[in-house]
Amino acid sequence: MQFIPVLVLMVLFFVMMFGIGFILNMLMKTTWFPSYLFIIVILPIVVYSLWDHSSSLVSHLGSFQIVDYMTGIAGLAGAVISGWTIQKLRLGGYRMF
Repeated sequence: MQFIPVLVLMVLFFVMMFGIGFILNMLMKTTWFPSYLFIIVILPIVVYSLWDHSSSLVSHLGSFQIVDYMTGIAGLAGAVISGWTIQKLRLGGYRMF
């Protein structure tokens, strides 16, 4: 795959998960909930929904391309950085977060 679409896709996933995570953190008064949600719920749902069950889990995970893993890591990074941002804002004295 070409480099520019992969870069755009990674930035899109990062910004999307950062925004969703930031809003969830503000509304629910949590810090790391979006990160846990991404790891425990979203990633397994994506893997399970694409699995055809005729192959093993290891061969299914091996069928993903590097682009798939890079976008997943970018989304996880956005969720983690949103939690870090909320934590720093709270330590800075902002009570609305």
